[in-house]
Amino acid sequence: MGETQGGHTAARRTTGRRALLIGGAAAAVGTAALARDELARLWWRLPGVEKPRVAGAVDFRGALWVPASPANYRRADRPDDYGVDRVVVHVTQGGYRSAVKVFQDPAHGAAAHYIVRKDGHVTQMIRELDVAFHAGNRSYNERSVGIEHEGFVEDASSFTDAMYAASARLTAGTCRRYGIPVDREHIIGHVEVPGTDHTDPGRYWDWDRYMALVRRAHRTRA
Repeated sequence: MGETQGGHTAARRTTGRRALLIGGAAAAVGTAALARDELARLWWRLPGVEKPRVAGAVDFRGALWVPASPANYRRADRPDDYGVDRVVVHVTQGGYRSAVKVFQDPAHGAAAHYIVRKDGHVTQMIRELDVAFHAGNRSYNERSVGIEHEGFVEDASSFTDAMYAASARLTAGTCRRYGIPVDREHIIGHVEVPGTDHTDPGRYWDWDRYMALVRRAHRTRA
């Protein structure tokens, strides 16, 4: 399961790429030249202004929204303030219900964006806009989407056909949204995060099978 990065207070956000472009355009033509309706359309891209959020909305079609404790993530406006270029694969080291419970516990200090159950059901607990404390590395938290999988690293039966298929669709959709290359440099296990002491997803996670499924889903937009 993911773990906290040192300190949970929100750091001052850097200005995003699109915000810089908008700021540059305003400086070039003058603020007065920008039409009022254009400003209204782009207000949420400006530095320090959060994108609108819809209660219960999910980033992955078919996912169930179950919110994590706000103590286990940091509100953000990704990818405007932090570019997203990684998917991190985790294993819960426990059952689905226990994972949901700890991600809703403010004392836990960690949570991932998603949990995939053995039966392929997907639960989203943190919006992809936000920085989940899941990787144990601040930079990787800011740049990645974390996906937990119900089960145990030393139990090969944890990783079912339904789980692989659902997780592959989830990862493929994430890669499409952010232009993430579908390869093992950008789709990684928790064990591969610099500085981590975790071993998940472990030796029984079939990376060849998983990547083939992700590539197929990415091509077919499944």
